[in-house]
Amino acid sequence: MASKLLKARKSTTRSKARTKARAKAHVRRQEPAKTKRWSQKVTQESNALDLERGVFTQGNPHAIALSLKRSALKSRRRKANAYRSALSMLTFYVNRAGRGLSATRRRTLDRAKRELRAVFGKGESSTVR
Repeated sequence: MASKLLKARKSTTRSKARTKARAKAHVRRQEPAKTKRWSQKVTQESNALDLERGVFTQGNPHAIALSLKRSALKSRRRKANAYRSALSMLTFYVNRAGRGLSATRRRTLDRAKRELRAVFGKGESSTVR
């Protein structure tokens, strides 16, 4: 009976060791983070637009919209039309800033979306207010 107990104990120890070894073998190797703030890199080096420095930190929504329009019209690398590229970059910035944006800042950027529509001569959209 003691030999049966000893065999059972050895087999469970071996199976646990095998399970751990398998788990280690199947663990994905995590690559180190390339940049700390990938969204900042996208904003600076996007294929959509070459933005003017500090465009999203301006306090005037109209100035933000004009800057985005200038950048969108000047860019030769954009895939969509100028309006869509400018709006997508603004939306990207707002989404990535997330909870870090103050209510005042978010309001300014939302107003900049409306100004962007006006600057490009687009009609009022029901999706963004």
